[in-house]
Amino acid sequence: MLLLTAELLLYFQRCNRRAFLDVFGDQDQRDPPSDYLLKLIQDSGTHRKRVLSQWNWQQPDYPKDDWESGFQATVRLMQEGVECIHRGVLLAQETPDVLLLSQPDLLIRQPGQSRWGDWIYIPAEIKLGKRPKLEYQFMAAFDVHVLADIQEEWAETAYLLLREKGTYEVDLWKTVPPMQTLLKECIATLAAPDAPEVFIARNRCNLCSWYSQCYTIAQSTEHLSLLPGVTASRYPHLKAKGLTTVAALATTPPDVLETFPGFNADIAHKLVFQARSSLENRALVRSDVEFQLAQDLPTAEVELYFDIEAEPELNLAYLHGILVVDRRTGAETFHPLLAKQPENEPEVWQQFLDLVWRYPTAPIYHFCPYELQTIERLAYTYGLSESLLRSLRSRFVDLHERVTRAVVLPVESYALKPIVRWMGFEWRDPNGSGAQAICWYDQWLETGDRSYLELILRYNEDDCRAMRHLKDWLVEFLTDPSESGSTVEMTHPEPCPY
Repeated sequence: MLLLTAELLLYFQRCNRRAFLDVFGDQDQRDPPSDYLLKLIQDSGTHRKRVLSQWNWQQPDYPKDDWESGFQATVRLMQEGVECIHRGVLLAQETPDVLLLSQPDLLIRQPGQSRWGDWIYIPAEIKLGKRPKLEYQFMAAFDVHVLADIQEEWAETAYLLLREKGTYEVDLWKTVPPMQTLLKECIATLAAPDAPEVFIARNRCNLCSWYSQCYTIAQSTEHLSLLPGVTASRYPHLKAKGLTTVAALATTPPDVLETFPGFNADIAHKLVFQARSSLENRALVRSDVEFQLAQDLPTAEVELYFDIEAEPELNLAYLHGILVVDRRTGAETFHPLLAKQPENEPEVWQQFLDLVWRYPTAPIYHFCPYELQTIERLAYTYGLSESLLRSLRSRFVDLHERVTRAVVLPVESYALKPIVRWMGFEWRDPNGSGAQAICWYDQWLETGDRSYLELILRYNEDDCRAMRHLKDWLVEFLTDPSESGSTVEMTHPEPCPY
């Protein structure tokens, strides 16, 4: 008997292979949870406790994992008309081989008609997210689907209790039918003899415990999902035409791809040249842009390379890392402007302004829009005249936008790390990341252990030096793109991976 939960349906929405492996995979092959995932779990638990403190709830008492006993205990509470039930156990037979298990965070009594009398229960899911994501709404719709079988009446609504937006009412007329379709697809996938095909999608895979296993398979088979631009929606059309290898895609005329659903001339050219770059392991120039972009990336006497570390839970930009490169003297100085405590953010902001005004004509290189967006937020928060902000904004140069507009690289992603690692740069801490830095900063606040700050500063400095490496490489390559191969006309750069 397959036990299908709301959490399993959630993971199926994100990746059908993950759901299959969660049920049938070798659990010893799972990756250990990252520090960042553990932090999210802890933050979610804190949010849940905060929300639950506002409710007068009861919880069914039953032996751990004895779902039938939990179900009976929950039904007794519902029969009694308990005002609010926390983590009740709801069971419903979907098919002879599939039992649905729902454990909503809350079951809330409301006026209505059910098998027990003039009251009815509606479910509420407590979620750490700030937005009512569709996948969360589907979990609530799943709760309603199972609950209807038990109380013999459909709940008219369901709630998401979100971190910032508070209570969100789910539109069940819109969410229940597609959730039921998804449920059937999930059951069919779990009934199949083999796991679904590997597909690597960075935004969905980075916190998955099966990532290493799937990535190893993708690498060994040179799966097209490792190629930037091959999305989950585009891959089926490529596969249907037999284009399942990098070599096949690299030799396909772009105008052939233009006829595929969801493709256009820009996407077709981009994918073909991305495949050629990866196949030949070399950079290609995108159109005749090298001269224009070389002018956009002048080698100034003084250049600033800027990277922010932030703690999103605290809405805090706690570190402004700036590498000052003086090409006149060859001096390089890294300035870590650090808020050791959240209340120090204003003074760090002022230190940033003092430093950048010290070099009033120096370009400020960064990677992706986040740094500029944060500077604009801080300017409005702590006060900066519109003229000074306009002057500051004009000095910012987004290296991600420049590199993706200028060249095609044989990388799996146009994030900073894959790009500069292909160019020969390495971080001193190979496991460092923006997510890990968030964890280090929280650990610093909790323990006062300065070693966590040192890890952050080293990682941030390496980020700044990586940008300097990228900028120098790009200027040199565009000045003399020897053996660059064919070019491609593209109007839209790769979206920022952050």
